[in-house]
Amino acid sequence: MGDEWKRPYTPGTGRWLVIGWEAVALGLLGWSTVEQFGLAGPGVRILATVIAAVWVIGGFRIREMGVYVGPAGLRIRGLLRSRTLRWDEIAHVRLHRHTHKLGHWQIEAGMTVLIERRDGTTVNTELWAQGVDFHTRPQLFRAVYRELRERHLAASFS
Repeated sequence: MGDEWKRPYTPGTGRWLVIGWEAVALGLLGWSTVEQFGLAGPGVRILATVIAAVWVIGGFRIREMGVYVGPAGLRIRGLLRSRTLRWDEIAHVRLHRHTHKLGHWQIEAGMTVLIERRDGTTVNTELWAQGVDFHTRPQLFRAVYRELRERHLAASFS
């Protein structure tokens, strides 16, 4: 596979809000841990170092999350893992109307992009119309979906 991976959209400002929110949450976790267990001296420094490392690594992964395209295929970078699919492994790129079930009720969650593999399995992407990248830019969500479909079709006929 080639190393020319390109994200076909710019990340939304919501990502920075998530990274900031995580900094606040981890700060509160650190403070409550120090207070709960009465940590002092080296214990506080170790805890602060661990929390800072988790925040830096997590922030980097959040910043890099998304769908990337290249000449050889599609790469989906999630929070914990990345997955690469060759274009010839992909049967369809399609939109899916996602809903959550709560008892008898169904709650509409919006449109997502799903990848159907030739073996019949589906792969979720990080592309969600109401997500941090597309919430205020629905036209960009549609454009990215179209680009993925066009790249898949072009690869299928070459």
